[in-house]
Amino acid sequence: MFDKLPTPALAFEGASASNRIRERLRTASQTFRANDNIAAFIEDGELDELRLEVENRMMEVLDALVIDIDNDHNTAGTARRVAKMFVDEVFAGRYSAAPSITSFPNVSRLNELMIVGPVTVRSACSHHLCPIMGKIWIGVLPNTDAELIGLSKYARLCEWIMSRPQIQEEAVIMLADELERRIRPDGLAVVMEADHYCMQWRGIKDEQPVMTSSIMRGAFLENDALRREFLGLRNGRYQ
Repeated sequence: MFDKLPTPALAFEGASASNRIRERLRTASQTFRANDNIAAFIEDGELDELRLEVENRMMEVLDALVIDIDNDHNTAGTARRVAKMFVDEVFAGRYSAAPSITSFPNVSRLNELMIVGPVTVRSACSHHLCPIMGKIWIGVLPNTDAELIGLSKYARLCEWIMSRPQIQEEAVIMLADELERRIRPDGLAVVMEADHYCMQWRGIKDEQPVMTSSIMRGAFLENDALRREFLGLRNGRYQ
């Protein structure tokens, strides 16, 4: 948990939850961009306050859109549901600590290619807050002296990283960084394919484009044959 603020910040007592959290972040010189995780700066009970604050602000948004929030039965409770959705679900990766990941020794000293996926992921475009729906494939060349993690743990890490507003290009880098830190592989590959609803729901309204991003590190970057094997298996065939 983040240490208590020094005395000068006590003037912030009584402020809104968002302002208290924001002040802690600024005091610690920490960024709070859309895809940052700020869980360490949130104290007990403040997520409940934040949820209520978002609900109240969302009521103002609906009102500004000239929606009759007092008499429209279709939007009764909408602000509360949206606040819960943002804080507890689609943006939860900002407000929750990293999932606990149990690792185990590489007793058999495995050093062969492992592929995890496709893992279904859901995120949100930070430009329009529209959904990003896609799949991720992860290739790992284990380090014989490092530890391994179970299959489900990859999915948990993917969900934690993706559940925040962001752009796909940065999301795959963040996921690769987190995996490298946790399992210290000799090689790591991450491929993400996703539909972006900011193009399907608005703008040009094109239903076809799929964005593909790939990250290759270590042995996957240096070894063409290993990279081809991973990409071929990902596609269900050797190329």
